[in-house]
Amino acid sequence: AALTFPQAAIAYRAAGKPTRFLERIEDCWQDTLVRDITPGAIRSAALALYPLASGATRNRQAIVPMQAIINHAAESELCPRIRVKRFKIETKSKVPATIEWVQAFMAHCKHPHLAGLALFMFLTGARVSEALAVEWDDIDMREKTVLIRQTKLGNERRAHLPQSLIVALANIPRSNSRRGVFWYETRNHCLMVWRRTTKRAKIAPLSFHSCRHGFATALLQAGIDPVTV
Repeated sequence: AALTFPQAAIAYRAAGKPTRFLERIEDCWQDTLVRDITPGAIRSAALALYPLASGATRNRQAIVPMQAIINHAAESELCPRIRVKRFKIETKSKVPATIEWVQAFMAHCKHPHLAGLALFMFLTGARVSEALAVEWDDIDMREKTVLIRQTKLGNERRAHLPQSLIVALANIPRSNSRRGVFWYETRNHCLMVWRRTTKRAKIAPLSFHSCRHGFATALLQAGIDPVTV
């Protein structure tokens, strides 16, 4: 009856659970008693925390961690379990990039770091935010690997660098004023030049994510099972 949300969150953290997105959630509930947190209140909190976000973002960054904290406390019989209805997710049909699309894009790039960015996402499956976070110290040319910080999962993975990608990376000048390999700080900083390049190359105006989608599609077409992909 006296369990507060911060107490439940502390127990959740102490158990080594994922801590990403927790700070905003903890600030939202402050000293609220868990018994007063209803499914409807959780959905309202998700809307308040992410008013402009998509349903998928609200689910991932608000509802899922809130529910996880309370249900972790429930495993110790400190409170009842809770179930929260997720926000509707709009499904969009995504067109995957192909190696031919990427090569055409690269051929019309005015800057090697933009060409390298497209090939990097296609050959490693990295999200654009993950690619832009890569620094030179994360790349091991000798071992042909790169450290990718997975933004949505909150952990890291090592990806293989094919020879063509190593060549593309080697052609990128190192900037003293920029830490990132691909120069751009955020996706918005390279969005316009990305669109201009697709227009100049006279190819389909695919998004950054189409390269990641193309990575997965190419593996599936090569016969790799979906779980591995």
